[in-house]
Amino acid sequence: MRSEADTAAERAAAQEQGGAWSPLRLELFRALWLAALVSNVGTWMQNVAAVWYMTSLTPSPLMVALVQAATSLPVFLVGLPAGAVADIVDRRRLLLWTQGWMLAVAAALAVLTFAGLMTGWLLLALTFALGLGMAMNAPSWQAITPEIVPVPELPRAIALNALTVNIGRAVGPALGGFLVAAAGPAVVFILNAASFVAVLVVVYRWRRAPTTSILPAERLFAATRAGLRYARHAPALASVLIRTALFMLAASAFWALLPVIARSELGMDAIGYGVLLACVGGGATAGAALLPRVKKRLSADGLTALATGVFAVVSVLTALWRWVPGLWLVMVIGGLAWIAMMATLNSAAQTTVPSWVRARALGVYLVVFQGGLGLGSALWGAVAERIGTSLALALAGVALVAGLAAIPRWRLGVTVDLTPSAHWPEPHVVAAPSLDSGPVYVQVEYRVDSMQAREFLAVVSELGGVRRRDGALAWSVYRDPADLERYVEIFLVESWVEHLRQHDRVTQADRTLEERVRRFHRGGSPPVVTHLVAGSAGTP
Repeated sequence: MRSEADTAAERAAAQEQGGAWSPLRLELFRALWLAALVSNVGTWMQNVAAVWYMTSLTPSPLMVALVQAATSLPVFLVGLPAGAVADIVDRRRLLLWTQGWMLAVAAALAVLTFAGLMTGWLLLALTFALGLGMAMNAPSWQAITPEIVPVPELPRAIALNALTVNIGRAVGPALGGFLVAAAGPAVVFILNAASFVAVLVVVYRWRRAPTTSILPAERLFAATRAGLRYARHAPALASVLIRTALFMLAASAFWALLPVIARSELGMDAIGYGVLLACVGGGATAGAALLPRVKKRLSADGLTALATGVFAVVSVLTALWRWVPGLWLVMVIGGLAWIAMMATLNSAAQTTVPSWVRARALGVYLVVFQGGLGLGSALWGAVAERIGTSLALALAGVALVAGLAAIPRWRLGVTVDLTPSAHWPEPHVVAAPSLDSGPVYVQVEYRVDSMQAREFLAVVSELGGVRRRDGALAWSVYRDPADLERYVEIFLVESWVEHLRQHDRVTQADRTLEERVRRFHRGGSPPVVTHLVAGSAGTP
């Protein structure tokens, strides 16, 4: 008879061979994916219509670039609390609220445009409001993927989620450009509003399994701080964030300046601009199908280095080349590079964090991503007004190449076991402290051979990063000058409930690190752990 391990291995092998499209076999993922696809087509129709509409309202490259900034900057402003909210409330209900908000704003855009009341600044304001809805929606939407997709399928599911954006980019711009030319931007705005209905229907019908915990839900401000603290003290996530920021600050020039080049230097109308973006989306669609094979040959760092170099060349050619059929091919290649970069960075952001902080980590990632896109768009728009659009875009290509210097210092693809370990024992107390009591002072005493002190301090310093990452406000390790083998690790936590949450947050990777530390401990008994709690001591 086959063992459970053999069956699990066969299942994993089958999933590994399932190809780029295998997650679509899952009914719930397929429904959500199709709804997202419809919404993304509408969003890209909206983006093209808004940018092109702005070029008719004002000839300023800065105002045109600010349309992209107005879409992206809301994530920079609310992405962190959006991630915190998605981790502490029911994500299904949050998605219903955010999708409803975007439906209402898109409808307002359509009505005001139909009425002839739109101005450049009003268009920016409503685009900003729509971006707020997207910012609140994005962390929760991305964080539900690991809930509904098995771990072996997760990288392919993430790539498919990115593909909805790029299929939207392939279909939406061309369709949006045609509709703008044929019927005006108001028609595009109302169709975008209708596209949110598809998402609302699917999310409403989804019956998400409730999550339970004996601990009360985190408060918004505390949850936001916990997400920031995690990002600061998690090296793998920090690498993703730094690499994302460097890429997006330079790559944003392509998206911000392409409409200006299309209209002012290539003499295109809305349809011609939509065709350029459709070529980008077509390249991205083809790239998503090729990614699983490419990832077998290249590491995450190798793939992102190649994609960055290719996108830099695409930016320079877009800036300098004026042969339109050649630019169509350049756009296709740019789409290939873009999807490779986006899927790799997004996958790294989701797979380097445990479930308890996933939406917050994605919120931080989206802040960096969209903040880099928005700030970069404004920056390159201002540069273009001073030195010219083509020269600014070519300079951005050079900046992309310069960013490759970050790879040796901040590497991607570091994998550890982030499943909860639950190996910390319940604190031994006679009188249970109230949950809000604090701060909590935790002390761990070790006996370490003085000959191994240097090695011990190096390993326990790694553990200090984990303590801070999971909730410690401060951490230190001390040596007793009266007993040179006695070392005391001390960390301070805000409250008793936060310390109990630390018990829930430790992972298998943390357990392995703690075992490395405790191998230095001498004696027959384990290290002595002491808890001291300020405030109410409770009742025995």
